[in-house]
Amino acid sequence: MGRPEMVYRLTRRSHDLFQADSHQFTLDLLKSAQEIYGPNAPEKLLYSIFKKKSAALKAKAKGDSVAERAKWLAHVRDGEGHMAQFINSKDGGGPRVVECHSPILNLLERYPIIGRFEQDMFETVLGTRVRREAIRNSGLYECAFHFAA
Repeated sequence: MGRPEMVYRLTRRSHDLFQADSHQFTLDLLKSAQEIYGPNAPEKLLYSIFKKKSAALKAKAKGDSVAERAKWLAHVRDGEGHMAQFINSKDGGGPRVVECHSPILNLLERYPIIGRFEQDMFETVLGTRVRREAIRNSGLYECAFHFAA
């Protein structure tokens, strides 16, 4: 026996302490690109950024197995402020990377296609199919990337 495990999550009141907004310049830049080059310009720019980031992460990825690469990617994403962790439970949903925060949440809300780009990035780095599942509940944010090990 022992004490129950404690679980912590960020609430809306804590968003002031953890960066959750993209720089306003980024939003203004994407809006200007849309005004100048058309409605698809922001998505094209974001696609290009995520494609380059995916290639860079794949080149740096460490680990021979999918699980080892997932642990490495969770560590990298945690360093970027996503509060990420690798979970490998055989009875509770299989292996996954769970993120409890997004430092670009307002950008993600404005351009939901970023969720697909993140999923593609995980697939590129891990070398396997990935299912992205985002949950927003009472101000809490959680995003899980499920895959087969």
